[in-house]
Amino acid sequence: MSRLTSIEHHKPKKKGTQLVFWGLVGLMAVGLGGFGVTSFNGGAGRIGSVGDRPITMQDYGRALQQEMRALGAQMNQPISMDQAQTFGIDAQVRSRLVAQAALANEAERMGLSVGDARVAREITGIDSFFGPAGSFDRETYRMVLQQNNLSEPEFETGLREEIARSLLTGAVGGGFAAPAPMVDRLHAYIAERRSFTLLRLSADSLTAPLPEPSAEALQAWYQDHPADFTAPEIKHITYAALLPEQVAPTLPADDAALRALYDERRADYVQPERRLVERLVFPSAEAAAEARRQLDTGATFESLVAARGLDLDDIDMGDVSRDELGRAAEAVFALTEPGIAGPVETDLGPALFRINGVIAAQETSFDEARADLLAEFQQDAARRAIAQRRTGIDDLLAAGANLEELATESGMTVATLDFGPGIDSALSGYPAFRDAAEALTTDDFPETIELADGGLVALRLDQVVPPALKPFDAVKDAVAAAVRADMLQKALAARAAEIAEAVKGGADPASFGAVESLGPMARDGFVENVPQDLVADAFAMAEGAARPIEGRVDDGTPFAAVLRLDAVLPAPTEDEAALALKASLSAQIEQALSQDALTLFSNALMQEAGITLDDAAISAVHSQFR
Repeated sequence: MSRLTSIEHHKPKKKGTQLVFWGLVGLMAVGLGGFGVTSFNGGAGRIGSVGDRPITMQDYGRALQQEMRALGAQMNQPISMDQAQTFGIDAQVRSRLVAQAALANEAERMGLSVGDARVAREITGIDSFFGPAGSFDRETYRMVLQQNNLSEPEFETGLREEIARSLLTGAVGGGFAAPAPMVDRLHAYIAERRSFTLLRLSADSLTAPLPEPSAEALQAWYQDHPADFTAPEIKHITYAALLPEQVAPTLPADDAALRALYDERRADYVQPERRLVERLVFPSAEAAAEARRQLDTGATFESLVAARGLDLDDIDMGDVSRDELGRAAEAVFALTEPGIAGPVETDLGPALFRINGVIAAQETSFDEARADLLAEFQQDAARRAIAQRRTGIDDLLAAGANLEELATESGMTVATLDFGPGIDSALSGYPAFRDAAEALTTDDFPETIELADGGLVALRLDQVVPPALKPFDAVKDAVAAAVRADMLQKALAARAAEIAEAVKGGADPASFGAVESLGPMARDGFVENVPQDLVADAFAMAEGAARPIEGRVDDGTPFAAVLRLDAVLPAPTEDEAALALKASLSAQIEQALSQDALTLFSNALMQEAGITLDDAAISAVHSQFR
């Protein structure tokens, strides 16, 4: 079907093809040029092959481009080649192209293909090829392919092969049915429920108060848990800093510049009267008038919204000014308190407006805003002044000046601080400082580090104080608290075991304290402030059984309780939810079977045909993304 000579005779489909050759349709929508890649040198060069089927550099480049664009869209920023390799995108693309080549190789061996009419139907349904009339346009088709460095025969051949591959994969991966026993077994496991009683224990649950820990117990704990009472490594650091907050007050005020800044931010300081508005549009003036009549006779605005098939979120305009409402402004702003305005004719048709709030106009004069504007102006000017002085400071350091000399030569502030876990300092809030201080060694020469607010700092490591066990007297209170917590947890665990035995013997858990009746609950149920495996423990118990539970909740707090399983509720089998879950399980099983079959089939084809990859050609493609 050279150059699709008969394509104009085929009517376009309402929707574009679902078969995307090289992901090309997605690429056509945005073009390749945005990331600096408009073509790939090498033309017919290949990065590898599967059997006799080549994988061209063009194929690889386009597929890689598509995946990088998709990831970039998710991250809201362009993705570099280095980032793509870090995420393994390049390897994923090569694996997919190898599998596609193996399938294409097999389809060709089997003589599997489609006719010109099928290819034409697919092409005429691709929106990217539609012209101004909203249907397939021959010139648009030619131009889009040209913009993406594709010839018509190349694109049509690739699309034909893509369709053939889809027929082959459909034959291999289609027709699987989920075994009914498997579906029933999984459904029974997932949908069954448990009801249980939980008795949480605290110090009040003990039969007697805990004794105070002895001096010997405190000393033993201190010696057995040295890591808990060891001071971390501390660095004694001398620093020279030049911060905007130091420089800003020394800079002169410029009223003309402040007024210009005020004018630039006028929208922040002068805000017109606004309304919190919802707009409900109707298809005709008669329908809007009838809706107003219903409101006046007792109908709610919400019922009118529902009758239009909408939610309140669909009609919410937020807070709007007169200018934003156009022709409806007079009617809406005529209301000085919440209410309904309209019907009013709008650009979208007749509408009712519900006013939910009135926001008065607000104006902050220049004189009132001057202090804030001055602080902002001076802060920005200070950043620029510091940036201009950085080269001179770097030159002083390069010439061998020490930090103390920077104080006299450049006006920097020189001081000392301790850096380590849990120690706050004047600079510890700056991530750049923390990173530099972490890496600082006694062999490092001071160099300027730019801080997030535009400030500069240079560091010198004077001494490293290694970790050291704190004296017992300094941590005695912390040791006592740790011993008491350990004693309480052990006592609660023992008490939980006692109560669990009593419950097994027929005692009511409520006789030992306040209980929680939980459930019916599924396996993925959630109970607040309990160990993560508590629900799983409940599902492992027999009906009527009781057991002690101990552990820690997510924040590390010790936990002790008694759990009794009250009821095992089998999965319902015939209600609407059960049928929906079974249908979902069947679909997942069938998809997994299909994917496994395709994977095994593709792997067998690749192993039989043999795979070769050219690292130099792959690197050549990568280089054009950099």
